[in-house]
Amino acid sequence: QLQLAESGGGSVQAGGSLRLSCAASGDTRRRNYMAWFRQAPGKEREGVALIHTSSGTRVYADSVKGRFTISQDNAKNTVYLQMNSLGHEDSAMYYCAAGYRPVFRTTMRTDEFGYWGQGTQVTVSS
Repeated sequence: QLQLAESGGGSVQAGGSLRLSCAASGDTRRRNYMAWFRQAPGKEREGVALIHTSSGTRVYADSVKGRFTISQDNAKNTVYLQMNSLGHEDSAMYYCAAGYRPVFRTTMRTDEFGYWGQGTQVTVSS
């Protein structure tokens, strides 16, 4: 099994920054993709950023391009999401997800990821 634990959420003013962390433990061979999703109240969970762990290839949702950066520290089995220029629309519960795909793809659908963390809340105030 693979366990994911997020941290780093909190409250921040608009225009501010936060860095989320996702630590993976257990059988980390069960994943070659890591991603961040978010879900605001009344909305569907949406993919924010994805990283292919072996190549380092990164994909971003259009809504966060240029503001968010996903990165990884393979030695620590940890993935990060640096979020800058935060706006009210970024307020949501953020989830870390892990999955395995035999073929390289850049899609971010929830059903493509078999492992999820508990989530960390991000609240942006004006």
